[in-house]
Amino acid sequence: MSTGLSPSMNTFHQTPEQFRQWGYALVDWIADYQSRVSDLPVFSQVQPGEIRAQLPASPPETGEDFSAVVEDLNRIILPGITHWQSPNFFGFFPANTSGPSILGELVSAGLGAQGMLWATSPACTELETHVLDWMAEMAGLPDRFKSSGTGGGVIQDSASSAVLCALLAARERASGLNTNETGCHGDLTAYTSTQAHSSIEKAVKIAGVGRANLRKIEVDQKYAMEPDLLSKAITEDRQAGRKPFFVSATIGTTSSNAMDPLPAIAEICRREGLWLHVDAAMAGTAGICPEFRVFQAGLELVDSYAFNPHKWMFTNFDCDCFYVADRAALIRSLSILPEYLRNKATESGAVIDYRDWQVPLGRRFRALKLWFVIRHYGVAGLRHHIRHHVSLAQEFARWVRESGDFELLAPAPLNLVCFAPRQGNEFSEELLRRVNASGRVYLTHTQLRGRHTLRLCVGQTHTELEHVRAAWTLLRERAANMKAEAAPA
Repeated sequence: MSTGLSPSMNTFHQTPEQFRQWGYALVDWIADYQSRVSDLPVFSQVQPGEIRAQLPASPPETGEDFSAVVEDLNRIILPGITHWQSPNFFGFFPANTSGPSILGELVSAGLGAQGMLWATSPACTELETHVLDWMAEMAGLPDRFKSSGTGGGVIQDSASSAVLCALLAARERASGLNTNETGCHGDLTAYTSTQAHSSIEKAVKIAGVGRANLRKIEVDQKYAMEPDLLSKAITEDRQAGRKPFFVSATIGTTSSNAMDPLPAIAEICRREGLWLHVDAAMAGTAGICPEFRVFQAGLELVDSYAFNPHKWMFTNFDCDCFYVADRAALIRSLSILPEYLRNKATESGAVIDYRDWQVPLGRRFRALKLWFVIRHYGVAGLRHHIRHHVSLAQEFARWVRESGDFELLAPAPLNLVCFAPRQGNEFSEELLRRVNASGRVYLTHTQLRGRHTLRLCVGQTHTELEHVRAAWTLLRERAANMKAEAAPA
């Protein structure tokens, strides 16, 4: 049957020659952006609605020349970007991409592979398994997390997905696989610290455990979970006829980089038969350096562990390394096999189908960019940069300690410094507003025991001492100006 289209008729597709032309142009654009990002205002200066106001109300009826797209990328999009790749970005956490990571993402997009099953692209699965074993070795993780035993690793999109998967596996183990069939009955209880990431609270909601059944355990003076209070809460729940089943501990809390005491928490979980998950989203990358593995003591006793190379290992978002000691428990909680996914490789039992290790069915070839990064930097190169970032943060912490105008509000074990001006919360809030409004740096805040706390996190790819020093100078200048304004005339 004729389609009515002649072979010469425009198919609307970008030709290989056009793709090559604009591909080269956009690689140049990215390289130019990286070379000048330090000169751009770190925090986007646009107002709410300003970006949308510049976009047509309706989509184009006919295709446009790609040059117009690139022009609008510069004119509309770039001014609306907060530049996470700036060496002057000290907010939230690092999101430090790199050339090898970008190129790995490009190849992944070009291949367009769907890695849900081993059979759908064997290289997607086998490279991921191997790279996750590499990562376990690089970060000094226990052998029980390697694929050569009963455990193994998988790349999730984020630590939020990792903790959800861990919670689901723990839920099914505690219920004897009944909750997948009948749903939760309201007696399961989970535990974490008051300083833990909000993703844990979201996970208990999604998993049907319920926010009311999440116990938030108080912390000590260093903002680390109190094991005695955890044990007490578990005992009280058991006495009330409830069923404790899950604990999430943290290596490097989001607010202050606090380190929960894993050995003591792990011993409680072992005694009580609870699943122990460890979230090391940013700080886990530090484990590549042997001297920072002191924070990992006790990992040999945990059930699952996650950290994000997309936070501090020069790998662009999204890339979370999630490990389990018993992969069978995870697979049992998430596996479902409709007829259209059946194949000989899966039925042989000789392969991994990563769709059974995550919530979605589909999955991108994320391992490719991680492979590119590891092969480009090598372990030695990664250690060099991690140590450098930690040393920069420690230098900043020293300046704060020696200052009469600022004070540290939490220990600074790695690359995050929590501090505040001595003048109080209102002064601190206004100082942060003025510093960020300058466009020269970007910091974020948290609350620590009622104090408005400034957070300076070092970890962007090209951050150097000059950038940290400039941030400190700006903070002091703005604080001095505010004190002068408040002084009596």
